[in-house]
Amino acid sequence: MDLKEIGIEHVAIIMDGNGRWATEKELDRTAGHAAGEHALSKAINWAIENNLKWLTVYAFSTENWTRSSEEVDFLMFFNRDILIRRREEFHEKGVKFNFIGDLKDRRIPEENKKLMKETEYITKDNEKLNLVFAFNYGSHKEIHNAVHKIAFGHYFYLKLSAWLFTKEHIEENFKNYMYLPKMPNPDLLIRTAGEKRLSNFLLYQLSYTELMFIDTLWPDFDENDFYNVVEEYKQRVRKYGNA
Repeated sequence: MDLKEIGIEHVAIIMDGNGRWATEKELDRTAGHAAGEHALSKAINWAIENNLKWLTVYAFSTENWTRSSEEVDFLMFFNRDILIRRREEFHEKGVKFNFIGDLKDRRIPEENKKLMKETEYITKDNEKLNLVFAFNYGSHKEIHNAVHKIAFGHYFYLKLSAWLFTKEHIEENFKNYMYLPKMPNPDLLIRTAGEKRLSNFLLYQLSYTELMFIDTLWPDFDENDFYNVVEEYKQRVRKYGNA
């Protein structure tokens, strides 16, 4: 399957259901996150094999800090561990890593920050797949940060280049103030585990994205689920507001 020919350049995924998967099996919630790594690996490989150019996954949200300290600590360690164990494997496959979110947050361990920067640098020239980890990410915060950048720029440059900050300029260039301006808007959003909400994920970028909510829990998500979602996508007509 060639996703480029189908018109899919960018898929975003809310990887939901890890905790429920573990609970159903009478395991600790952390076991669900560990099982979810296998599903993520399969999703990345599927994206590579089917000529997807951008894959964005919701790895940790700004709201996830409200979970138990034990689970938060595990998620910090787990995300760091994935980079240590899997970075070279996906680097060799041509995957370029990108991280978006509030990455300067003091609550994020310094080792995580260092590994994320190193991983972006090591893989910066790869072109097979752009893999975006939304880590400590919240769409409201991204938009608020963008507005702050615009306001600061307007104040700083007001006397020299006020024309830069006209309403028209902001409408045409707002995306340039986001975390990763070069990232195209998703063509398709997948959320697993049967939940039908966006949970503060890429709200600005999802304005014309096709939304797919499936019942499969994330650790059970596989190539067949991806195939079924794409088949449904092919049946839809994207009108972008046109009749």
